Amino acid sequence: MANLPEGYPPLHTTVHGSGPGVLLAHGASGNVRDNFAPLIPALAERHTVVAPDFPGSGATPRATAPLTVDGLADALVATADEAGLGTFTLLGYSMGTLVAVRAAARYPERVRGLVLTAGLAKADNRVLASMDLWRSLLAAGDLQAFARVVALTGFGETFFNSVPERDLQALYDGIAAGVPAGTPEQATVVAESDTTGDLPGLAVPTLVVATVHDLLVSPALSRELAAGIPGAEYAELGSGHVPAAERPEEWRKLVLDFIGRHGL
Repeated sequence: MANLPEGYPPLHTTVHGSGPGVLLAHGASGNVRDNFAPLIPALAERHTVVAPDFPGSGATPRATAPLTVDGLADALVATADEAGLGTFTLLGYSMGTLVAVRAAARYPERVRGLVLTAGLAKADNRVLASMDLWRSLLAAGDLQAFARVVALTGFGETFFNSVPERDLQALYDGIAAGVPAGTPEQATVVAESDTTGDLPGLAVPTLVVATVHDLLVSPALSRELAAGIPGAEYAELGSGHVPAAERPEEWRKLVLDFIGRHGL
């Protein structure tokens, strides 16, 4: 059993479907619904999908204590306890890959498999600079500039350039309007976490999915993540950092094929 860390609110969670457990860990500045929209209905056809929002995202209030990767891992597993899942496959996206790996390291008897998309074990200089910029713009209240940074780094070049110029402001407005309150704290988790030491001890089927046109989390970080996990499978998506928007069908197929092949 996992205990909710002091100062963390209970995570607002939705549960979908029935069958073997799947637990979702979303990314910084996101929420579980948007980050995993292409996957949840398909997974729920044969699995119990537990989908929590981290503090400050979705309907979960901000924490009154600093967010850490350990705290988020404990809070994540606590949602599985609440949903009655004994064991589960963990799907992590972006920041959620850090949380998923740490949860697997802290609760190895609970985790049956891992799928890590657009992930990293430790921030490189590009990620650190991006998280610094995120926090600076949000502290200044400049949501329009933040929206442009998110669009520049979050979407692949081809996808971003396919947006008609007349629609760009609406895109920025939509991003600005949807920034979760907890984004600054989540950005700090990305900047400060290091799960490199956890990787060699992972002993479950693992798929690492690199987003090869990613300008936020370099695909090199996903390759390093895969190389550090014994026996990890590696796949690539022709996507920027947001496969749910850019390559939803291909991402869904990769995940479902992996889960099916390993009986997860």
